[in-house]
Amino acid sequence: MAKCEEGYLCDVCGGDVENITQSDLYLRYVIGLIDPEELHVAGERHIRCNPALAQFIADEEFTPPVVVDGPFDKRSLDPEYVRQRERLVTRGWHRLREVQSQDLPIIEYPLPEVRSRLDD
Repeated sequence: MAKCEEGYLCDVCGGDVENITQSDLYLRYVIGLIDPEELHVAGERHIRCNPALAQFIADEEFTPPVVVDGPFDKRSLDPEYVRQRERLVTRGWHRLREVQSQDLPIIEYPLPEVRSRLDD
């Protein structure tokens, strides 16, 4: 099968990233960690295959929650940083769920504050 017909394969586990709500690449894009010009060259992985980021999704529907042991464990980080990060990453995950059912251009996927920075 041609590379373009394979879909997006996770760089970590090798499995298929079946939809945008599982995509670490697009989560990082909607929260402003990846530039639009990097989308076509950046590696893909499942959100859960990036536990350092996934642990910040604070939503009952994201189950089971991701827990990280070691130096990147959010429980060992500054509580204010954790609160801000949880808010941003959770909003990003909600945005992925929204855009999955909408017919939007990719440039409109990011959160509003990220889009405004891209427009500057």
